[in-house]
Amino acid sequence: MSKTIIVSNRLPISLRHRNGRFEFKPSAGGLATGLGSIYKTGENIWIGWPGNTVEDPEHRAEIILELNELKMAPVFLTKDDVEQFYEGFSNETLWPAFHYFTQYMVYNPEHWEAYVRVNRKFCDAILKKAGPDDTIWVHDYQLLLLPQMLREALPDATIAFFQHIPFPSYEIIRMIPWRKELLEGMIGADLIGFHTYDDMRHFLSAVGRITGHSSESGYIQAENRIVNVDSFPMGIDYDKFAKQAKSRKTQNIVKNFRQQVGDQKLIITIDRLDYSKGIPKRIHAFHQLLKEKKDLHGNVSMIMIVVPSRDKVQSYRELKEEIDLLVGRINSEYSTLNWVPVHYFYRSFPFEELSAFYSMSDIALVTPLRDGMNLVCKEFVASKTDQTGVLILSEMAGASKELQDAILVNPNDQQAIIDSIYNALTMKPEEQKQRITTMQESLKRYDVFQWVKVFMDRLDHVKSKQAELNSKDVDAKIISEIQAKFKSAKKPILFLDYDGTLTGFTSNPQDAVPDNELKSIVKGLSEKSQVVIISGRDKDTLGRWFKGQQIDMIAEHGVWVKMKGSKDDWELYADADDSWKEDIRTAMEYYVLRTPGAFIEEKHHSLVWHYRKVESGLGDLRMRELFSHLKYMARGHNLQVLEGNMVLEIKRPDINKGRAATALMKGHEYDFVLAIGDDWTDEDTFKAMPKNAYSIRVGYAYTQANYNIKSVSQVRNLLTKMIQ
Repeated sequence: MSKTIIVSNRLPISLRHRNGRFEFKPSAGGLATGLGSIYKTGENIWIGWPGNTVEDPEHRAEIILELNELKMAPVFLTKDDVEQFYEGFSNETLWPAFHYFTQYMVYNPEHWEAYVRVNRKFCDAILKKAGPDDTIWVHDYQLLLLPQMLREALPDATIAFFQHIPFPSYEIIRMIPWRKELLEGMIGADLIGFHTYDDMRHFLSAVGRITGHSSESGYIQAENRIVNVDSFPMGIDYDKFAKQAKSRKTQNIVKNFRQQVGDQKLIITIDRLDYSKGIPKRIHAFHQLLKEKKDLHGNVSMIMIVVPSRDKVQSYRELKEEIDLLVGRINSEYSTLNWVPVHYFYRSFPFEELSAFYSMSDIALVTPLRDGMNLVCKEFVASKTDQTGVLILSEMAGASKELQDAILVNPNDQQAIIDSIYNALTMKPEEQKQRITTMQESLKRYDVFQWVKVFMDRLDHVKSKQAELNSKDVDAKIISEIQAKFKSAKKPILFLDYDGTLTGFTSNPQDAVPDNELKSIVKGLSEKSQVVIISGRDKDTLGRWFKGQQIDMIAEHGVWVKMKGSKDDWELYADADDSWKEDIRTAMEYYVLRTPGAFIEEKHHSLVWHYRKVESGLGDLRMRELFSHLKYMARGHNLQVLEGNMVLEIKRPDINKGRAATALMKGHEYDFVLAIGDDWTDEDTFKAMPKNAYSIRVGYAYTQANYNIKSVSQVRNLLTKMIQ
């Protein structure tokens, strides 16, 4: 029976060694809560690092047994692993890059080697537990290489990946020397999830530019399957926070706290110590507010909780010192016997006390400079059971896309933060209630359990889409069938597209000259069957490239035809009025001027706009603009705009490959028909084929063809086997 394996860098427990034995403290984090519904059932399991280095084999054996009872399995890391993989590459290269703090990025080859090594350790640990039909859900930036490692070992497994931190723009990701390996590692998954659409968009852009994989509507065309990329904003366990806020224990803590601080307004900020959280900027803003608004003295305090993190790292130590200094300065300047402006705690708190802080605070100030989601703001909203309170939220946090009823601020705009705090302090209770209630309704609907369900449902959907394509895959069985039927046929015919089918693409179209291998294949096929090269290429190029071959040729999508053995030169197959070309060419030339690397190719009855040499991204953008422009112009001329592989072609709709193929077959009885092509222009050929024909599209796009085949090399392999 198949199972689900959750994989993360850290297990949802804290491991401590006390009095000669190990103790396991469960994590209260949102991820552990949401995924509890998965890993605690059936044969499912959670695999990860237990959080401490354990070298003793007996201790390791003891931990393995105890964790097994908790439905977990450990990946043991050495001290070097932790320093180089976790503190090194993960947190000194990936973390600053993905949060746009490029000044902190470290490019250390030894750290990279450790990152590869530890990802391999995780892979090995998973393979000991995983079967070929299992579902493996990998989490976060420490394990970006893992999906592809798993794919190579378990090609049929269901593999998902979710990124919990932001994903940066192409301009940032390309700074990392190992960017291609990281992206290809992620593409090993079937479903890749991010918190926001922006992160998803950045990832797809980077994949297109760095790996060359094309994507459409969130689907990447990987080597032999489609990969879905989507956004899944993570929720919280809403009921847990709402229930705790109402509990007697929490309310007693609130009562005790309130006795200490009196009736003043309270601002809560809770962060892990990290430069991405914008803590110093927040303190500066509060300091400036107290300077500007003397009436707030004695009437408002900030409760600032900073959870210790990575305090061995120099940049984090410096950040801690800066925070200490800023807080000390405010408190020394404004404190009285009865009032302290900032209540600063550099430690973590139990859940009940956190709930009390949320419950008693009038304002939550959540202003990270960059954050994947940020669940603190959601926890605050869920805890406001009396529907009072105001959330001030950074636009740079993923949660800002959902919590539109918060006061949204740019965390780099100090005056905006100051104004937002003052507005929140003076906001009428009716407006507070309206804002909080709306946000609570959203958080109830999209809680962490819904997040898990939506993600897993989407994974099922992706696998079913892949199955549709796989059912059409040209596998060994289909190759044998084609081979046998071709050999037994008395009158076979083959329709073969050229670019993207018989040969790969080149930056200069004129460089895609048939090599010796291809010439040999075509010659061998032509000795046993009627071969038709059916291409969008111009007739002169095709004629020159296949001169001397005993084949038929259809050029420019069906405008020209040349039959083998014919003494005459090319025959004009479809004559038409070309008076439209001048207007269309003018429009195309305008886009050539705006797009370095683009150029126009003129054929007998069509114009082609090439953008293979254009900077990735810009070419797609200009192509979309030109496509819309030409679509509008085409109506007046009865023309058709076709999108090919890095080309846009405009021609008459009644001139196409299918029409030419149909005319060529007319009056003949073929007992074997094969058509192979790679783009939308070949769909007309597939549609025109008789029912018993084999039609094959190169690549894994949706198609009218009976089958899909992976690549040009596999097309050549198929054709070679047919003539053996």
